[in-house]
Amino acid sequence: MRPESLLRRLCGKTLFAAVFAVLAAPVLVSAAEPPPNLIIILTDDLGYGDLAVYGNATTRTPRLDQMAAEGVRLTEFYSAAPTCTPARAALLTGRYPKRSGLVRVLSPWERAGLPLSEITLAEALKQQGYATACIGKWHLGGLKRFRPDRHGFDQFFGVLFSNDMTLMPILKVPRFELFDGNRVVESPARNRMLTQTYTHEAVRFIRNNRSQPFFLYLAHSMPHKPVAASSEFRGKSAHGVYGDAVEELDWSAGQIIDALRQAGIDRQTLVVFTSDNGPWAYGGFKKKVKGGSAEPLRGWKGTTWEGGMRVPMIAWWPGRLPQGAVRGGIATTMDLFTTFIELAGGQVPSDRVIDGKNILALLEDDGPSPHQTLFYYHRGRLFAVRQGDWKLHLFKRQATPGEKLQDAVRCDPPELYNLAEDAAESGNRAAGQPQIVARLTALAKEFDASVEPVMKLPPRTRLLLRGF
Repeated sequence: MRPESLLRRLCGKTLFAAVFAVLAAPVLVSAAEPPPNLIIILTDDLGYGDLAVYGNATTRTPRLDQMAAEGVRLTEFYSAAPTCTPARAALLTGRYPKRSGLVRVLSPWERAGLPLSEITLAEALKQQGYATACIGKWHLGGLKRFRPDRHGFDQFFGVLFSNDMTLMPILKVPRFELFDGNRVVESPARNRMLTQTYTHEAVRFIRNNRSQPFFLYLAHSMPHKPVAASSEFRGKSAHGVYGDAVEELDWSAGQIIDALRQAGIDRQTLVVFTSDNGPWAYGGFKKKVKGGSAEPLRGWKGTTWEGGMRVPMIAWWPGRLPQGAVRGGIATTMDLFTTFIELAGGQVPSDRVIDGKNILALLEDDGPSPHQTLFYYHRGRLFAVRQGDWKLHLFKRQATPGEKLQDAVRCDPPELYNLAEDAAESGNRAAGQPQIVARLTALAKEFDASVEPVMKLPPRTRLLLRGF
């Protein structure tokens, strides 16, 4: 007996007609908006003032300028640390680096890495069905148990450490190698080709995953020292080889945007372009190679002055974010963790402190910053605190090229700056604002006392290395 005949007998003619009409009617499924693809393009040691759209007059960055014209540019966006390893740990975990214990730069011979107890952005997005890839520089542990595949990444193609981390050439032991997964494909890696190599691999990942949501973490090695560019860009910039490398990074960002458009997924993809920390000032033989620019800010990489931790940030999402918008207000790389997870429909981990906040309202509608306070850490020590426009320095390092790089120097008494009026931190206002100094000092001590690291790194052994 046919199903509808049986139903007719059980229900009777009138009831059958009503039931059958409902069952036969076309099903109207709510077309929920699919989760967006998410891309982070992280450069290495790119300064706040290194892009034309941030005021650089010598380096050409037309594709990034266009990204900013089509998206949102932030002017008070911060890394959580002024050096590589802690900055990357904070970005991927949404937590100040002191919490994970990765408070200084890891070296190739060390047996430490990002603790497996940490939840990375890749792990959280995999739970939401995302394909995940880390392409480029990792620098969160070289042992297999700390590599990207143990932290939520389906694919890894890149290098484990910085491009200056090689043993002295006389020992002829290469440490800088290019990996595909856990397999070495170049030893030593060709430094001048890294930007192009990473870009081609990133474009391939986009094309292969265009039919499903994906998270791409493209972490460039440039313009870290020794800075280099491929033959197509070498000698083309008015700012020397550093400018060449930045202009090649600009090309790379354009390739990513083009790949998204060609795949027809540009309007369902959020791309964030930023840097892990501020720029180096000079380098190379006898320190003659020009470095980057943090202008108009003071300081550079390795310092907690604004130039060491305030970095460029461009967010691009056609059809979702406004065009040509410029936003102020505190935001950080840690915020990408929370923002991306919630955009993907996931929930931020509740079993630990997450310092990152959702900044989508800031990007979309120029909403208020979710942060009133920012803490500036370096090597596990709290150097400075910002609340509103006021920034208080408790410790400091050098801030001009003529000063010798030294360890932390206590600011006694603390130094106070109003960043709204003095982004260059040139006028100490502490003497005239004792109440603000006292309030921020107490706030810094209270917060730092509450931060408990999940591990403690042993002191680094000093070996004969180039680049440390």
